[in-house]
Order: sequence, then C-alpha cells, then structure tokens
Amino acid sequence: MSEAFVSRDDIFSWGRVAREPQRVATPRFADQLTPLIDAARGSSLLAVGLRRSYGDSCLNETGDLIDMSRLDRIIAFDPLNGILRAEAGASFSEILQLIVPHGWFLPVTPGTRFVTLGGAIANDIHGKNHHAAGSFGRHVRALGLVRSDRGRSTLTPDSDPALFASTIGGLGLTGIIEWAEISLAKIDSAYLEVETLPFETLDAFWDLAEASAETFEFTIAWVDCFAHGEGLGRGIFRRANWTPYGFFDAHRDQSWPRVPFDAPDFLLSPPGIGAFNTLYYRLLAGAGTKLQHYRKFFYPLDALGDWNRLYGRNGLLQYQCVIPPAAQRDAIRDLFATIAADRQVSFLAMLKTFGDLPAPGLLSFARAGTTLALDFPNHGEKTRALLARLDAIVADAGGALYPAKDGRMTHSMFRRSFPRWHDLQRDPLMSSDFWRRVAA
Repeated sequence: MSEAFVSRDDIFSWGRVAREPQRVATPRFADQLTPLIDAARGSSLLAVGLRRSYGDSCLNETGDLIDMSRLDRIIAFDPLNGILRAEAGASFSEILQLIVPHGWFLPVTPGTRFVTLGGAIANDIHGKNHHAAGSFGRHVRALGLVRSDRGRSTLTPDSDPALFASTIGGLGLTGIIEWAEISLAKIDSAYLEVETLPFETLDAFWDLAEASAETFEFTIAWVDCFAHGEGLGRGIFRRANWTPYGFFDAHRDQSWPRVPFDAPDFLLSPPGIGAFNTLYYRLLAGAGTKLQHYRKFFYPLDALGDWNRLYGRNGLLQYQCVIPPAAQRDAIRDLFATIAADRQVSFLAMLKTFGDLPAPGLLSFARAGTTLALDFPNHGEKTRALLARLDAIVADAGGALYPAKDGRMTHSMFRRSFPRWHDLQRDPLMSSDFWRRVAA
C-alpha cells in the first residue's frame, strides 16, 4: 500500500501560507484504512478532511496524510428522532441536503458548510449558537476510531471517557475518526428571522450581547477594525431565530463565482481595507429585520469560491482568541486598540460571546467568555509581530488561542491555552506540523 501515498504540491490549508509538498492517500472504503496505517509505520500519519483549518493543524510535511473526503457515506438517518450516523468524510453540505427537508439541522455549524464530520469533531467546532448549544462535541453520541496501537473501537462519552475527551477537539491526533453518530436540532423551516443592528462602541456591543442571549438562538457581530478614537469598536450585530414561515428547502451546491486569481497588493493596503470596512458598515447598518434562508445567514462566504485568494499570493493568517468573562471587556478593547494603532487591519473581525456550557474535549477551545476572530493578510514578520503583541494581551487576560485557526502559536502560548495538553491520549503514529511546533 505504500504506493497509495502520492506526493502532491497542491495541498494547502485554507490560509495558503504553508506550501510544502504533502504525501497523500485518498481511500474510498473504510477497509483501506488499516493497510494505510501499516504502510505509514516508521513515519507519522494524519487524517484530514476538506482542510478548512487556516494554519498547519491539517498538514504533515514530514509524514503522510490520509484524505478522508471520499469516505463520505451516510450510514443511517432517523428522521423521527433526529439521529444521524455518517462516515467521517461526509461534509456538512451533504448532510444538510439530506436532513433539512425532514425538519432537522446541524446542532452546531461554523461559517462554512464545506467541513467534514470528522473535522468538526477533531476541532470541536463552535457556532453562532454557542451560548445556547455549546460546542459540537456535546452532540456526538458515538464515534468509530482506528488507532495504530489498538485497531478499531467504538467510543461513547461513557465507554471510554478519557479517550473520548481526547478525541473531541483532539486535532486528529488520537487516531483516525472513521464514522460518527450525532444528535440533530429540530427546526420549523429552513428560514431564520434575522435582525441587524449597528452599534457605535464596544460598550454597546456588550449591551446587545447580554440582551440577546436569552431570547435569540444565534448571535454574532462584525467589528470595523479600521475605526479608532471615539469610533473604536463600532460594528454590526446580528441576531436570529428559526421561523415557522417558509419551506424546508435545502441549499444547492451548484456552481458559484470563483476568485480566479490572487488579489493585488493594493487591495490589501490600509486604505483598501479601510474603504471596504466603511462600505460594509454602511451597507449593513440599515438592513433591519429580514427573513433569510440558512444558506445566506450561516454561510455567506461560501457563495464565493476560493475567497481566500482575496488575501493575495502570500495568503492569510487568522487569529482567534477567547477571553474569560472577568477580563473580556478590557482585553477586547486593548486588542482592537492595538490593531487600529498598527494599521494592519482585518477584513473580517467577528466578535461573539460564548456561553458557560462546558465543552467535552480535553483540547476544546470554546469556553465561557468572548471570542474574537480576525483575518490578516500575511505580510510576513510585520504581521507576526502584531500577532505576538496580541498574544501578550490574551495571555495576560488568561485567554486562549484556537488551534484550528492558528499557523504560528508558540508552544508556551499553547500550553497556557490548554494546560491539560499532556493528558492527551495521542496515537503514537499520529502527528502534524502544528503538534510538532507546539508540543516539542
């Protein structure tokens, strides 16, 4: 089976910063996994999905990758009780097309539907409803894991609590997630009533977030990083609930416009980003309340294929942190002030309050507090120096960084973020570029 691993130079993470060749195998059937594990012995191995992680947690330059995207079959679906079992390579897009017409939705979803079930578990993803539903791992009933030292096993929260907790949010390091069974969320239609509210200050954001948490299932805010002075922290707050008004029509994955080339540098300059942010704020400030299909509310960027190319040939570095409640107001303000002063502003700065539902994973990122996600065009050391300054603010506040979005976290910052990292029940064969960087 060693010939199944092929060297490819077109395998990147979503940030498109790391561009080293990767050795990849793409099995079509589950019974091919064990032979691939045997073929990789003596090296390291990592199972990956659609590689929507931004940094290097889905790359393994010195070892091998198993691309799970063709192991995408639906194994079982109970439309009465809302329980789904599928292979790990099944995408959220495929799952939604099956379950939405039956009145069900994913319990938690990120801002793209082009992620796999296995990837969602390995990163214990969160969404706009974290305050109401917690992280994705809370809704995993069982999963199949294939390890190099134990073979196949079925894990539940009760059957092997330690290994289950290691696998939820475990970045694919505890073995190959072969399949998973999840509980779904009941919906009354495929449409949401979405209210869009402009706010002028960070204090106004906190007021909106607090007022919305009890009565709205989904909340999220975009913040204009270019604003400074009295306008520091201005943005657009969106909150939504499912509505019974509408049909159970699933989205279609028909062809959509694609970004055909890397954006030129002038679009990534402070004036270019500042103009975009000002226009975006003005366009949304008067949006009011509208009925929206879930595709438009949850996945607006999916309408533009290869949108990551808008950040230019050098790619992008995403930075996502979470700040605990006691320090969140001061730390978030300091983060925005530091970014505005540096003038390396972000196109997409998303701010959300997390709830206090505990995540089940040992390395789960989502926890009580406020999370800020930022996309920066990669300007090399200049950008990395800014992110290091942001690290210091997050560390002083007792916060954490998100491995799924990271491409440059230091090992000390990783250990601050996840103090129980050494308890991870890692498969001795599994590794990644990220793990070698933060755990060495």
